[in-house]
Amino acid sequence: MIRDITIGQYYPAESVIHRLDPRTKVIMSFVFIISLFLTTDIRLYLAVGALVLGMARLSKVPLSFMLRGLKTIFIIIIFTVAFNLFQTPGTQVWWQWSFLRITREGVLSATAMAMRLILLIVGSSFLTLTTPPVSLTDAIESLLKPFEIIKVPAHEIAMMMSIALRFIPILLEETDKIMKAQLARGANFEQKGMIKKAKAMLPLLVPLFLSAFRRADDLALAMEARCYRGGKGRTKFKPLKYKMRDYLAYGLMVGYLGLILLLNWAL
Repeated sequence: MIRDITIGQYYPAESVIHRLDPRTKVIMSFVFIISLFLTTDIRLYLAVGALVLGMARLSKVPLSFMLRGLKTIFIIIIFTVAFNLFQTPGTQVWWQWSFLRITREGVLSATAMAMRLILLIVGSSFLTLTTPPVSLTDAIESLLKPFEIIKVPAHEIAMMMSIALRFIPILLEETDKIMKAQLARGANFEQKGMIKKAKAMLPLLVPLFLSAFRRADDLALAMEARCYRGGKGRTKFKPLKYKMRDYLAYGLMVGYLGLILLLNWAL
């Protein structure tokens, strides 16, 4: 399960998506997420799913690697689908028992919600899978620069997000090592019952938290030893510059959003 978490991981490859400016990918990710909430039509979700498959092919990131991230939220998807399936009222009842009932509207709502969650996770994972953490930090800082007028600490926010993304794979690797060490000592993480499972996780969580605090303290000391001062006056080793492919991507993004709105209105 630990290896199935793909959030914050970068998949190096030579593709058009990888070569896009990180600011372009951040804005495109936000537009993609917004577009998923503009409709509940299953036909549109199928069309968006076909688009995501095409993007995966362009990015040269294996689809199986992207789908691994769904395993970590499988329970959330099942719970959401069940809630919409049994709790959505409708006129055409297909099955009923006591207070539980399945309607045509409930099936459509549950299907649309499941597709939305899957597309949301898979589609938004393009951002971290195709963008190095340093470039992502620069992009977020650049996009937040205009908000410094109202005292928004753009550099500090970007740096915190970068550190968080960089620590995710490190902590996952640390968790895997601790789990294997505890299993070698006879620990059992497959206990039945919530209370027993919580107690079984203590030998894993305590050293993991201690390791995380130690790494954070070491990072803070390293930054202070190098006299790190963020914010105004710092230059970039690789300044961000828009290229023709980025303007083309923005044009495709506007066309995609306009098409979604038009089809949603027509359907």
